[in-house]
Amino acid sequence: MALTEDFVYFSLDWPHMHHLVALVCLVVVVYKLNMLLAKRKTTFRNMEAFSGPPGHWLFGHVLEFKQDGTELFKIVQWGKLYPYAFPLWFGPFVCFLNIHHPDYVKTILTSTEPKDDFAYRFIESWIGEGLLVSKGQKWFRHRRLLTPGFHYDVLKPYVKLMSDSAKTMLAKWESYTKTNESFELFQHVSLMTLDSILKCAFSYSSNCQTEGGTNTYIKAVYELSDLINLRFRMFPYHNDLIFYLSPHGFRYRKARHVSRIHTEEVIRKRKEALKNETELERVQVKRNLDFLDILLFAKDEDQQGLSDEDIRAEVDTFMFEGHDTTASGLSFILYCLACHPEHQKLCREEIIEVLDGKDTFEWEDLSKIPYTTMCIKECLRLYPPVPGMSRKITKPLTFFDGRTLPEGCHVGTSVFGIHRNANVWENPDVFDPLRFLPENVSERSPHAFVPFSAGPRNCIGQNFAMNEMKIATALVLKRYQLIEDPALKPKIIPRLVLRSLNGIHIKIKPVDPQV
Repeated sequence: MALTEDFVYFSLDWPHMHHLVALVCLVVVVYKLNMLLAKRKTTFRNMEAFSGPPGHWLFGHVLEFKQDGTELFKIVQWGKLYPYAFPLWFGPFVCFLNIHHPDYVKTILTSTEPKDDFAYRFIESWIGEGLLVSKGQKWFRHRRLLTPGFHYDVLKPYVKLMSDSAKTMLAKWESYTKTNESFELFQHVSLMTLDSILKCAFSYSSNCQTEGGTNTYIKAVYELSDLINLRFRMFPYHNDLIFYLSPHGFRYRKARHVSRIHTEEVIRKRKEALKNETELERVQVKRNLDFLDILLFAKDEDQQGLSDEDIRAEVDTFMFEGHDTTASGLSFILYCLACHPEHQKLCREEIIEVLDGKDTFEWEDLSKIPYTTMCIKECLRLYPPVPGMSRKITKPLTFFDGRTLPEGCHVGTSVFGIHRNANVWENPDVFDPLRFLPENVSERSPHAFVPFSAGPRNCIGQNFAMNEMKIATALVLKRYQLIEDPALKPKIIPRLVLRSLNGIHIKIKPVDPQV
């Protein structure tokens, strides 16, 4: 009887409970909205020293970026109107000060300020807290432990492995010499750089270039890059719950699962191979050390190694950055050389002379191709693999002209904007490798050319990447003449790395050995 009375009372009182819940939800929504509006007002005040292009009150500048291959050039055009820096709004509440001049870039890149906790938060849910996104003592400790993995003694044996991967790709290209049709470059180069990173850094033979079909890991990386970029541009997706419940969130988790399975398989096989080894020196007696060996055996001054989670994060980071950024850089290098046959010819003559009949590059050859190296750098200037990066400042930051940003602001460095800044580079859209002659380099700011970032948080793998780009470029030019397809010019878009909406297409024909 008492139970029945309680039930009746509860049933009669439920409308009141319903109203109470609705009232609480309304209060929470109003509170959150007020917090966001206060944040917006504070951000406007923080940016008041910097004028910039007008934005939509709700969407900010997002609608200006049409995703049609013009957005990076829009940044360059805005840079002409607003020297040094200008604010960019992504939705109504998120704003970055976009900087595009070496004197401003120097201020942020010579600091140890952490990567921003907004855009990189989306990446972190994929690759974890590796060197790319970690900060403070964790970043400092990991950087110190991983640096031996990029010593030249470790990098030396990679030269042959990189050559082998490049030659596998070139053998596949033989069929394209029999037609006068162009082919899409990026997919081939991406498989080659994945094959190379797995062989070099992880001593793992994947056969990904010859197994046929689309590599599931590379497909997952493309998917993740696109979805992270989409999430950055669509401000409702800035909320974790909204993104998680969306169809895009489902696709993201599915692609991330594919990526993690790939990484965990590489680590599992290496741990199995090293289960009876306790010292790195004993491994070195048997074979050349690689990045993963050093990662698994790394110990700090307290003899503490990296946790399993840390190891996976660093492998994920290096797997992605070591193949995708290099694939972007190399693809645009080959495209640029196809567009400039006079420079391609000079590079080929230099390479053939250095190789002197050999079909594989050696460590000593890397320093003997100065003109080719200048051409590679000029390509990286015009098409930087990472078109932008960002930091969140933890203390007030004053630039050389006296303008200041308070603690907590986001600063975005437009690498593409710096590299095409007409106040820094004469005729910035013209391909001119002589910009990188030593005497010309000495006259410029060291922060005018930052394809691998600069300062204490520069890219730890930049020598690895440059070596691979030199080797692959040299072997390609030795074997094939690259020809532009004027009907298929790339429409470049910023993702996590620089990509093209319509791919990167070239034609090839065999090099005449008599020429």
